[in-house]
Amino acid sequence: MGDFRITKVGIHPLAVVEEGARLGEGVAIGPFCHIGPDVVLGDGVELVSHVALHGRTTVGARTRIFPFASIGHQPQDLKFHGEASVLEIGADCLIREGVTMNPGTEGGGLKTVVGKGCTFLANSHVAHDCHVGDHVIFSNNVMIAGHTRVGDYVIMGGGSALHQFVRVGAHAFIGGLAAVENDVIPYGMAMGNRAYLAGLNLVGLKRRGFSRESIHDLRRAYRLLFAAEGTLKERVEDVAGEFAAHPQVHEILDFIRESADRSVLTPREAKDSAA
Repeated sequence: MGDFRITKVGIHPLAVVEEGARLGEGVAIGPFCHIGPDVVLGDGVELVSHVALHGRTTVGARTRIFPFASIGHQPQDLKFHGEASVLEIGADCLIREGVTMNPGTEGGGLKTVVGKGCTFLANSHVAHDCHVGDHVIFSNNVMIAGHTRVGDYVIMGGGSALHQFVRVGAHAFIGGLAAVENDVIPYGMAMGNRAYLAGLNLVGLKRRGFSRESIHDLRRAYRLLFAAEGTLKERVEDVAGEFAAHPQVHEILDFIRESADRSVLTPREAKDSAA
């Protein structure tokens, strides 16, 4: 990528691109956009109009950003004191109207990361120090607080929200208006306010091409993990022995074993036995 003055790009005369911004080949910048001096746009990025990009922000190739999105401005964290932090957005993302994404802070590793192929519908928000995986979908008005982790292929329903430091495992589904205070296992489905684990994301598993046998094993493992007998730690070890050769089950077990700031979300009927 070269300097914006010599790269083959299309910049509307009513757009402002500050000196120092780096734009790839084929970038299209519509009217009333403002691009800060430390922004890097990959090849084929399109800013429709009225997009504000600031900070040490990198946008991957072919990503499209719609009007009134505010990307890379100062984190909404009162502890932020101007440290040099970054926001990285992957290739082939779709960022619709009014979306906000903030860079990292000193307390979270100085980096916010969004993966490739993601969709962010109107007015959704990615806070400071979040890590969002690949092919994630945020519906309208989704909010994730600082330091959250969202795995690959997660779908978040409209108006849902994640508490700070929450983890959501790959292929999980968060229902509309769910308020999620605790970690959601891979392949899980969270519903409600306050959210509870409502089972596995079976529709998503089928759409992603998981075999009938894999889905059957995941369902058996889920029932054992959240049974009434014993503690969750004991059940994790029991399931590990029974499903030693099943990688998806072990993905869930590794997620539960990982040290984290939040507890693991459980089904309503299993809350009393999750200690």
